[in-house]
Amino acid sequence: MTHHSDQRAYFFKIDTTIKKIRSSLQKMLNESGIDLTVDQWVLIDHISRDEGISQNALAEVTYKDPPTVTRIIDLLEKKGFVERRMAAGDRRKFNIHMTKKGLQIRDEAFPVVAEIRRKGWGELNEADYQQFVRIMDSIYANFSNSE
Repeated sequence: MTHHSDQRAYFFKIDTTIKKIRSSLQKMLNESGIDLTVDQWVLIDHISRDEGISQNALAEVTYKDPPTVTRIIDLLEKKGFVERRMAAGDRRKFNIHMTKKGLQIRDEAFPVVAEIRRKGWGELNEADYQQFVRIMDSIYANFSNSE
């Protein structure tokens, strides 16, 4: 028996929407002269909200594999936006901290990110947002429950 969702390409719609948002954000960051990629922004956003986060935890919360997170952190460190500090009690682990320069780039980039969010949301209201979150949480839970 087929289910009504069998014929609906909702995953494609989610994926293409995400790609459009990422592309628009990258374009605006570039046009604003902000030296960040979207993936670098995602890490900076998380690190600045959870100062001293471990690389492994950062990979988990951003849904990126650890080698990708390491590569991005290497680039952010080269730019002087973050620094690795040895974790207390475990010399094999590093915690990631924002630098003053990193906090400045975050503050510079945030208005661009906020503008993209406003543009994407358009005329949708709070009820739309609540429904959107409920639907996305439900889809997420359906996959989480099957793992």
